[in-house]
Amino acid sequence: MPFAYLGSDSNTLPMLQRIARLVLKIGGWTPVGELPTEAKVIFIAAPHTSNWDGWWLMVYRIALDIDIHFLAKHTLFWWPLGTVLRALGAMPIDRTASRSTVQQVVDEFAARDRFWFALSPEGTRKWQPFWKTGFYRIAKAAGVPLVLGFIDYEKKQLGVGITLPAERNLAADLQSIRQFFEPLQGRIPANSGPIDLPPGFDD
Repeated sequence: MPFAYLGSDSNTLPMLQRIARLVLKIGGWTPVGELPTEAKVIFIAAPHTSNWDGWWLMVYRIALDIDIHFLAKHTLFWWPLGTVLRALGAMPIDRTASRSTVQQVVDEFAARDRFWFALSPEGTRKWQPFWKTGFYRIAKAAGVPLVLGFIDYEKKQLGVGITLPAERNLAADLQSIRQFFEPLQGRIPANSGPIDLPPGFDD
C-alpha cells in the first residue's frame, strides 16, 4: 500500500508527544499514511480484535497530535476522569436521550466548523457476522468523507489509508472498504468477521 511515513522525532515536540512516539518505536510500530485535508471527516478503524487496538491507536493519536473525537458513555465523565477523557478527544454520549446516537453525532458535525470523528464499525472485539451501520448512516446524513484508518499486526503498521468521497454509493463504498481491509491482520485474526452490513440495510 502506497503510504508515506508520518512524522519524525524532534526535541521541540511536547513531552507527551515525544513519549508517545517513543512508545510506538519501542513497540515496533510504524505510523503510515497521509492525514486528510478536509475539515470534517469520519475515520473508521479496523480490524478491531483486541483491547490493544484502542491502546495503540490512542498512542498514535497522541504521537501525531491529531485532534480527533470518539464516543464514550456519559456516565464515565466524572471528575477527574472526565477531564482526562475530554483531553484525549472523548465525547459523552447519552444513550437514554431522545435523539439517537447517530443523530447526536450528526448534530456535532453541523455545529462545528472542523470535526474529525472516529469509531470502529465492528462495534466489538468478538467475531460478528456484519459491521454496525452507524458509521455509514452518520457519514451520509452529515455529508462527510469516510477515511479508512487501520492497524495491521502482521506488518506492525497503523495509520490512515484511502479516503472515500462524501458522495455515498453503498456498493462502491463496500467494495473499496473490503479491498482495503481484507489484507490486514488483526491481533486475534479469528475475531475478524466478514466486512458486510446487515441484510436489508439500505443506504
